[in-house]
Amino acid sequence: MIAPSILSADFARLADELARIVGADWVHVDVMDAHFVPNLTLGLPVVEALLKVTDIPMDCHLMIDDPDRWAIGYAEAGAYNVTVHAEAAGDPVKLAKDLRAAGAKAGLSIKPGTPLEPWIDVLKHYDTLLVMSVEPGFGGQSFMPEVLDKVRQARGLVDTGHLNLLVEIDGGINSETIELAADAGVDCFVAGSAVYNADDPGKAISALRDRAARTRGGA
Repeated sequence: MIAPSILSADFARLADELARIVGADWVHVDVMDAHFVPNLTLGLPVVEALLKVTDIPMDCHLMIDDPDRWAIGYAEAGAYNVTVHAEAAGDPVKLAKDLRAAGAKAGLSIKPGTPLEPWIDVLKHYDTLLVMSVEPGFGGQSFMPEVLDKVRQARGLVDTGHLNLLVEIDGGINSETIELAADAGVDCFVAGSAVYNADDPGKAISALRDRAARTRGGA
């Protein structure tokens, strides 16, 4: 699965930019509050507007403080998957249940320096694990291959039935790093500049998907 990130899109033309990502499985929307991360992007009103102009399932990644308070609004608005950060959630198990009750899939994200082990039992309540392969807050950063050990660990837990979720990765994904991530066991790849900086974003999505599929098939 390929989830283009609109963090790399033209914010003045977001509706048009969504129309360019032909073939995307999800559209990844980074919500930043300038508190949990040192950047400010967009919030619920923009997400509500975007939901009206696209049929692509929306993957909202909330890099915000107090997601227990704010995340449910994104689920109620119609986001397909709402991801909160383990480092910010006060009661992540209750939050997962509330997100699901509001109609969304529940995702839990961990920063590059956050170990997976303390969150394994919590992840039994989630549909998605988002492993950050850059420090959250800004697009265009370089991929951090050291996080792939967490991906492999999560993949093993899924394959053995200990977890039932989709493994997603976000940060520095391009035509080269997607093979490393796919080999480690990622299911869904967030790609920003690799898609939106291409002359044809639709072709870029197909090429990334093909590379990941060949790598996973070979593995």
